[in-house]
Amino acid sequence: MRSLIIAVALLIAAPAWGKTPEEAVAAVRTLEAERAEAAVGAVLDRLHATASEADGAAYFDLFTPDARFIGTDAEERWSLAEFRAYAEPHFSQENGWTYAPTARTVTIADIDCRCIAWFDEVLNHASYGTLRGSGALRLTDDGWKVEQYVLSFAVPNDDADAVVDVIRGGAE
Repeated sequence: MRSLIIAVALLIAAPAWGKTPEEAVAAVRTLEAERAEAAVGAVLDRLHATASEADGAAYFDLFTPDARFIGTDAEERWSLAEFRAYAEPHFSQENGWTYAPTARTVTIADIDCRCIAWFDEVLNHASYGTLRGSGALRLTDDGWKVEQYVLSFAVPNDDADAVVDVIRGGAE
């Protein structure tokens, strides 16, 4: 509702600022997208913080009920319930995981509801080095929630042949 009020006010004031109504609407849409991108970034920051703190309740509250987590192993495509079953024993022993984002790109779907976002981020981990996280979030009645998170190792191209050899089990 607040966005609608702002849009109407901008449409009324647009001629005085030398903007067309279309330009005023575009400005509002840009502002809405920037706010949504910041909100999504805050959710992802909270996701990483709660994982590092081993706060399972807060961590899993950031996901939609039908979320998926796709880990680094080809077998790791988990529903939220499956991922929770994996993670909660670690969290209960105060063993979280720390992935520090070093770069992130968030895109808000250019649809009227502005209710879907996708992201990719570069992460740093003390043992694993550089990884990549990517996924999608959905705007719910409770705010932005992670719909899917994908964690992958970032393999330098120069090392790809050696990694592929390991995946294949050393056989060509």
